[in-house]
Amino acid sequence: MSLRPMTAERIAKMVVEDESLFILDVRSEEAYEGWNIEGLRTDSRNVPYATFQEAIDETIDQLPKDRPILVVCAKEKTSILVGEELAARSIDVYYLEGGMQAWSEQLVPIFIGTTKSVDVYQWIRIGKGCLSYMLVGETEAVVIDAARMIDVYTNFAKEQGVRISHVVDSHLHADHITGGPMLAQETDARYYMMRSEGAVFPLEPLEEHESITFDDSTLRVIALKTPGHTPGSVSFLLNDTYLFSGDTVFVSGLGRPDLGNRVDEWANDLYETVHRSIVPMTEDVLVLPGHYANYVEERNERGFVGKTLGDIRRENEAMFTASKEEFLRQVRQSASSVKPPNFEEIVALNRGETEASLEEIRTLEIGPNRCAVHHSTCDQ
Repeated sequence: MSLRPMTAERIAKMVVEDESLFILDVRSEEAYEGWNIEGLRTDSRNVPYATFQEAIDETIDQLPKDRPILVVCAKEKTSILVGEELAARSIDVYYLEGGMQAWSEQLVPIFIGTTKSVDVYQWIRIGKGCLSYMLVGETEAVVIDAARMIDVYTNFAKEQGVRISHVVDSHLHADHITGGPMLAQETDARYYMMRSEGAVFPLEPLEEHESITFDDSTLRVIALKTPGHTPGSVSFLLNDTYLFSGDTVFVSGLGRPDLGNRVDEWANDLYETVHRSIVPMTEDVLVLPGHYANYVEERNERGFVGKTLGDIRRENEAMFTASKEEFLRQVRQSASSVKPPNFEEIVALNRGETEASLEEIRTLEIGPNRCAVHHSTCDQ
């Protein structure tokens, strides 16, 4: 039996559609524990390559015999070596083409719904936990929090027969390189972010825009400025129906205001945001966040990550009803010291202060996001 490659695109489809998958991950135990492929019907076993070499037969005896094996490593080379050993023993085996690096870059589009002739799509960066959005009108499209793999958006716009006219970032990203400026340049679109995030390249400052209009729809901005995660974090409300909340509100709770080492100040901003801008919204507003921590746990029955504001309130009642003093106390208590990997380097790149090669960027982005660490209750 011969060893065959399996693409990250195919694996992502299997995970989203709940297909059965068994993974033999031959990375180090530390790498596996920190970041691995998860799915509702995905089973995996971590056997570091050195251990596999020392106990090939023992490892094979513990593998399932009734389904194919997918071997995974960081960049594919080691998984090919292991896969060849298994194939030589007549085992049905594949390797992840491009390794976990390719998995980190895979984007999956899911249709969410329509409002005033605007189709809303969520793009799930399934190996990273990052979410971006494309709002497709009759002739124009808006992209929110674009990943750096911008071809997926430009190709989709061509398929839909629209032009990308506006590109926005909800905040200065700390766990991945934004594709926003590059996408705007490629499509001749206007690029927006808060001036207070400190970018050194030209942009449309969101401080000067109450809304962004495209076709017959309005993406509201000014009433929903949501500092707390970062000082220039913003949410967007489309036609009073969809709230693109960036990293301020997640489906499992509120965002973390501790990435800038100014917990008290930013937690106070987060409290004001929640009670002045978020709480007054109607319960049926659909919250669409910028990240998730666990796709299996946080996706809904339709496969996308999103939840009505009413459901989020009910499931996190304490965080929405606590006094300011109690809210700040709980945020201080639960503040995390765990920051996204390579936090400072990524922030500098996203501000335009430094440059890096594609290979360097890929290395910086490897691993899970830490931005979706959240404060979900007041009794953590």
